[in-house]
Amino acid sequence: MPLIKREAEKEEPQRPVQWIETTDGTLSLYKLELGRGRTKVKVVYDSRPVASRVVESFLNKFFPSGYPYSVNEGYLRYTQFRALQHFTSAALSVLSTQALLFAAGMRPTPAQATAVSWVLKDGMQHVGKLICSNLGSRMDSEPKSWRILADVLYDLGTGLEVLSPLCPHLFLEMAGLGNFAKGMAVVAARATRLPIYSSFAKEGNLSDLFAKGEAISTLFNVMGLGVGIKLASTICSSTKGKLVVGPLLSLVHIYSVVEEMRAAPVNTLNPQRTAMIVADFVKSGKIASPADLRYREDLLFPGRVIEDAGCVTIGKALHKVVKPSKFHELREMFPNEKFLLSLVSKGADMILEHNASGEDALRGWFIAACAADMEKSGSGPRETVVREAYLKMNDFFPAVLAELKRKGWHTDRFLDGTGNRFAC
Repeated sequence: MPLIKREAEKEEPQRPVQWIETTDGTLSLYKLELGRGRTKVKVVYDSRPVASRVVESFLNKFFPSGYPYSVNEGYLRYTQFRALQHFTSAALSVLSTQALLFAAGMRPTPAQATAVSWVLKDGMQHVGKLICSNLGSRMDSEPKSWRILADVLYDLGTGLEVLSPLCPHLFLEMAGLGNFAKGMAVVAARATRLPIYSSFAKEGNLSDLFAKGEAISTLFNVMGLGVGIKLASTICSSTKGKLVVGPLLSLVHIYSVVEEMRAAPVNTLNPQRTAMIVADFVKSGKIASPADLRYREDLLFPGRVIEDAGCVTIGKALHKVVKPSKFHELREMFPNEKFLLSLVSKGADMILEHNASGEDALRGWFIAACAADMEKSGSGPRETVVREAYLKMNDFFPAVLAELKRKGWHTDRFLDGTGNRFAC
């Protein structure tokens, strides 16, 4: 009998292990299938209001996993204005394409205008790629400014299309210029998309962030097309209506993209951000984070020099900055450094070696800033001031570099965008 009982126990099937968890009003049943080694989850009760469930479902579909803890500061504001930007842009595209076809002597329906807009847009992308192919490094350096320029170009092209019915004899010229501008805008927008998304990635989740961001863009593009079709059928069915509504949509569009870019905490080093970091350190002794600097960046004129950072100009050709007779003198002044620094009456010119990193650019910038600060207090001849500034920089730079990395700055590359470097 004991033997028979043991055999019966062996033949008894294993029961699945299951348990219940409650989280924020949600009752979930977890079942572990022992044979397959996997866990099934089933929500058996959810006491949350319908609105809360809808919001969570929306966040899961259109925001990165783990939001808001998986992204950097400013992502929500960026996403809000990105949605508004795509919404207005899509509505504008319908109106402009309808106007363009009117100018060509056609009388298309709003739905036909929507279809043709995609054909025209795709055709001009190839031309834009050829024109913009040599501007990639500049876009890496200033992705925010180029993104704004892209949308200004897009709206300029759209405006030419909207105006085309007023001068049908210039149809080819206006249509060509309009679509050329829009084609370049598409390329510039796509080229700057990844640097912007990268600034929000926090936990190696760039792909997830990119996918969810594009999902939001698609959703609001479709909504904008719907509104555009409605407008084209009603108040914007005439050119006069388009001339009233078009500028309003364009203003909202440009405002949205500016606010998007201001919200993005880009954490790569370029001339403007490097100068701002150095200036803040010279004035306060503190290192600013990418989030601290984002609203202070000059997006219209990013090439301006900053006095507190030593008025450093970077990117000039070597032969325009350094005379051949002084080249070795400057190399000996900063041995083993990957930059040349030439102090002039109103600042300093810095030229980087071809393999210089963000750390090298920071070292040169700090020397120029310290030297400028010493000259204000009358610390002696310029050569003496530069050497003292170099020694001072070497003293504090290791601690500054560690703090920069802790604040999230990427110092392995310096994106000057000009391509003017030298090699020995």
